[in-house]
Amino acid sequence: MKYSAILLTLIGVSLLSAKENERANIVLFLIDDLGWKDLGCYGSTYYRTPNIDKLAAQGVRFTNGYAACAVCSPTRAALLTGKHPARLMLTEWLPSGRWNPQSKLRSGRFLRALPLEERTLPEALRSADYRSCIIGKWHLGGEPFNTARHHGFDVAIAANDHGNPGNFFHPYKGRWKIPTTKFQAEWQVITGGKSGEYLTDRLTDEAVEFIEENQNRSFFLYLSHYAVHTPLQAKKAMVKKYESIPKSQRQGKPVYAAMVESVDQSVGRVMDTLEKLNLTEDTLCIFTSDNGGFAGATNHAPLRGNKGSYYEGGIRVPLILRWPGKAKAGTQCDTPVISMDIYPTCLRAAGLEQHPSQHRDGHDLSPLLNSSKSSLKRTSLHWHYPHYNSHPHAVPSSVIRKGDWKLIETFDPKSLQLYNLSEDLSETMNLAEEKPSTLKTLHTELEAWRQKVGADRMEPNPDYKN
Repeated sequence: MKYSAILLTLIGVSLLSAKENERANIVLFLIDDLGWKDLGCYGSTYYRTPNIDKLAAQGVRFTNGYAACAVCSPTRAALLTGKHPARLMLTEWLPSGRWNPQSKLRSGRFLRALPLEERTLPEALRSADYRSCIIGKWHLGGEPFNTARHHGFDVAIAANDHGNPGNFFHPYKGRWKIPTTKFQAEWQVITGGKSGEYLTDRLTDEAVEFIEENQNRSFFLYLSHYAVHTPLQAKKAMVKKYESIPKSQRQGKPVYAAMVESVDQSVGRVMDTLEKLNLTEDTLCIFTSDNGGFAGATNHAPLRGNKGSYYEGGIRVPLILRWPGKAKAGTQCDTPVISMDIYPTCLRAAGLEQHPSQHRDGHDLSPLLNSSKSSLKRTSLHWHYPHYNSHPHAVPSSVIRKGDWKLIETFDPKSLQLYNLSEDLSETMNLAEEKPSTLKTLHTELEAWRQKVGADRMEPNPDYKN
């Protein structure tokens, strides 16, 4: 009896160890304002991204990856909750809310911070004993109640309510407080550094250190770079390299190209660290952007529009998943996917049950990672942005993409635009009048979706003077 008990204990320990070994570490690279075609693996011949290209070659590259919003904060909220920004009522970048009182419509209401009631991805991972860390941009609220630590992150470095670092070179213009307590230093600030230090490099230093410190346990690293957001600043030697390229061969500004290369070097250093520590085969790596590229910094052709716009250039983004043993290396997936899908996919990597009451708008992407014939149950993607903003081509809009068809409804000025993306990726031919049946079907579905998620509407501005 005694030996049987010992045997059963050993079997139990063995099964537990096997279950733990099924858990993948998770590294999520979120780049700020990186355009869909700003990587070699997405067709750029100007930007130099060998490390990110290698990541794509070792995993799955999504050609129809989308951000949940054309501006940053809503996408970040969607990624961490698995819910659409319209369902969260967090549809605008924070801490925005400034709108022209003479505008024709009043901006839709939106929350100024991620609700504490949401069970975020790092909170969900706690049940599997993951140690979670955010390094870089948070932009979903601030002190006293809405920092990253209030939403499940065990460690937060350089993560505050700002969306812009102010300066990419040390000193960082006071965006991070000087620590006064150990608690504050652990959660909020970036300490030390020397004059001339480059922020992208420093955040990577912190990421490498976190991985080394947690190599013997499950971890979730959210490396949320401030790059390649404005201000456009990069290392001089790197900028000169791109300035030497003839203007006719450039896709964007040399300073922007240098920022992209620094991000690529960051990815390379993190991947080298995982390799050095024998963690590569046990880690799910995700690389994506929060919205399209910034107008004037990079060329989005053949896509129309840019950050802030609901043409493809504002919402279509790079998405790469590298997951050894799960994702077939070198695969291209053309299925439309979106930011909310990251949450349930990470739950799968952690060996956790899906939590559909939380990630209501996200789908686990693992069925797409090994077969080009696989698909998701979802048939449509949606966007809702009831706000004005200053980006070119940006107007208040709702959008639905279903198959190859995309409908954009703009609120000011009022319009319905219908495009077939398989035939017109650049969205130059509005087929609304030629395809009235398709237009009606999509518009009906879009309106039903808005009602379902409780999307807040724009209203006539009583102070508007025509």
